[in-house]
Amino acid sequence: MATKNIMIVGVGGQGTLLASKLLGYVLLGQGYDVKVSEVHGMSQRGGSVVTYVRFGEKVYSPVIDKGEADVIISFEKLEAARWLEYLKPGGRIIVNTQEMEPMPVIIGEAEYPDNLVEKMQAAGALVDAEDFLAVAEAAGSSKAVNIALMGRFSTYFPEISEEEWQKAIEACVPEKFLELNRKAFEMGRSA
Repeated sequence: MATKNIMIVGVGGQGTLLASKLLGYVLLGQGYDVKVSEVHGMSQRGGSVVTYVRFGEKVYSPVIDKGEADVIISFEKLEAARWLEYLKPGGRIIVNTQEMEPMPVIIGEAEYPDNLVEKMQAAGALVDAEDFLAVAEAAGSSKAVNIALMGRFSTYFPEISEEEWQKAIEACVPEKFLELNRKAFEMGRSA
């Protein structure tokens, strides 16, 4: 199998940490060589962050260069657009349609860009856009948006059973949040 490259992008760091940990766990369980980068960016200041996950028969580095990402999982539309140049031609973006305004927008120096999903599609990306924040809230907590996104991501890898994903959630999520995250994952799969 050729190496696959996944980028998880967002604002702040906690959601990307759990999503990358979950992905790494499930892929290791499938026998892949997996490399997961640390979170890069401004997570402690609420800024843009990215985590790279690479897997295949043999992977030497977790770093993904421009034009190499097979999938970008994004917690917010502007972040998906910001990292678009890393997506390979015909690559997929799974994006939460939530809009988190960056500082220039908040202070009135800029406007949040319109039609980001359409612009990413026009650039050649296969875009799967959904209000995963609403999915997470329906599951019981807005904090489960990362797991709802991973639920959707899992539908693009049918070779990994839903049971394997559930085992990974059980291994990566604290017991008191387990049922919430299971529900968010299931709802993300079917959203």
